[in-house]
Amino acid sequence: MAPIIGIDLGTSNSLCAVFEEGQPKLIPNAHGSYLTPSIVSISEDDRVLVGAAAKECRITQPERCAWVFKRLMGTERKVEIEGQTFSPVEMSSLVLKSLKEDAETYLGQEVSDAIITVPAYFNDHQRNATKQAGELAGLKVRRIINEPTAAALTYGFHDRGAEKKLIVIDLGGGTFDVTAMDIFEGTLEIISTAGESMLGGEDFNDRLLSWALSSQNLQLEQTEVKQPLLFSRLRQECEAAKCALSSETEATIRIPNQQGEIDQNSITLTITRDKFKELVDPLLKRLARPIARAVRDSRIPPEEFTDVILVGGATRMDIVQSFVRTFFGVEPKCSFNPDEVVALGAAVQAALIQDDRAVEDMVMTDICPFTLGTEISKDFGSRHADGYYLPIIHRNTTIPVSREEVVCTAHPNQRHVTVNVYQGEARKVEDNLFLGKLEIKGLPPGPAGKHVHLRFTYDMNGILEVEAYLPETGKKYSLVLTQHANLSSDKEIKSAVQKLQKLKFYPRDDVKNQHLVRYAERVIGEVSPFQREELEAAIDFFEQSMASGEREWFESARESLLFALSALNFDYREDLEN
Repeated sequence: MAPIIGIDLGTSNSLCAVFEEGQPKLIPNAHGSYLTPSIVSISEDDRVLVGAAAKECRITQPERCAWVFKRLMGTERKVEIEGQTFSPVEMSSLVLKSLKEDAETYLGQEVSDAIITVPAYFNDHQRNATKQAGELAGLKVRRIINEPTAAALTYGFHDRGAEKKLIVIDLGGGTFDVTAMDIFEGTLEIISTAGESMLGGEDFNDRLLSWALSSQNLQLEQTEVKQPLLFSRLRQECEAAKCALSSETEATIRIPNQQGEIDQNSITLTITRDKFKELVDPLLKRLARPIARAVRDSRIPPEEFTDVILVGGATRMDIVQSFVRTFFGVEPKCSFNPDEVVALGAAVQAALIQDDRAVEDMVMTDICPFTLGTEISKDFGSRHADGYYLPIIHRNTTIPVSREEVVCTAHPNQRHVTVNVYQGEARKVEDNLFLGKLEIKGLPPGPAGKHVHLRFTYDMNGILEVEAYLPETGKKYSLVLTQHANLSSDKEIKSAVQKLQKLKFYPRDDVKNQHLVRYAERVIGEVSPFQREELEAAIDFFEQSMASGEREWFESARESLLFALSALNFDYREDLEN
């Protein structure tokens, strides 16, 4: 069986791994290093350079280089190199192609399949762009998985007998993620996640760079354009100073001349650890918000997490470790190299997909990192206002999942409904990400308020099925969104959609449940007025549970209604048998 490689496509560095001989193993590149800088350069003779060679060109010929393009994934922005324009997808594909070639050299055979990791907080467009980059590089992307999940797989693989509650702090070169999870009996259960896709080690570099330039009365933006060699060399100096401050109380930054040269007459600045902390304090505060959200959504108090795991090269900074230590009150853990742990976890995920015997006792569950919902209008007295967001699958819901909500027509004789599908957390749809729309036509005429049942079903392959049901006519309409589905053929997608049907639960269509509601409604007319309110509440709760399609809620509501009837001396089960 051909191996599936695991790839960590990073903002600053990328690397890949493979699962062999019962272990995940890193794959070296042509230079013998595991880390390949995520930098692309076009030489003067039009050769494409990727990795270490391109990183050297970033200092001497920055106008011929592109980097940090991972942050542009999923956008329409372009990357320009010497008058030529490229999309972020094209840039990323060149890095992936380099990793693919390194893997083929190491393994001695062709590589066609890969697992690629992305920040947990990447949206639908960003994940789709990552998949496209893989395909452009000649890879079949078997699955897109979240970087903190991959990191936890590495820890879970090597300590699968443990029972722990983990929080993964993943600060890379350009992105930041926080994920809470539970490990028990070989099962890794993702509970919650949060993050920022525009926060990483590069931002800490920029703070130092801006400080150094301002000390020379220079501006960040103008210097990059007018004095590119000075800018690129100074950025290298600032990055080195940032790394040094993790072990030293102060570091020096040498200011190059306009040609990017540093000599014995160059101006030298001294930056202390305290001053650096002052400069980056706004960034540390930005770290706090996603951490607090992930902890809050997990419903686990910070002090109850067994381990706090650091992932990503930027977590090596002493100020980041100190911040995490203070927030959780425990010493953060870094048993594996933070630069390498994600790629190793991607290889473990590849082994899970290939049913490798070494991981047969491991199980992983994942979550939907973003809320999925639809646009609705709200009634404000005499007028309707459009553009409001109705969540149907909430963020951090374990997948696969199927959820239902009931909406109503807004106008008399409304014959048409458009179900606009969005992803995000904002109150209004204009601030969320549009995914697609489902058109429902031919509604029978009548008063406003006709019910439309909307069901969202989402799986680990990234497939979202949107279904609308009209109880008045019995008609169903459906839409399948596969923007970032980790499946390459129509046959695979069709098979996955068929599996989604098994997730759906329609208790409202069961004659027995309809009979129970009618029975309870009849009982209302026979009980004391003082008992009516409690029974009505139980019936309302049961009807809501049937509309939701959630098994646990439905079973609980059904038992509550039966108990309420029994407390009033009405035994539904016995009456049903008689």
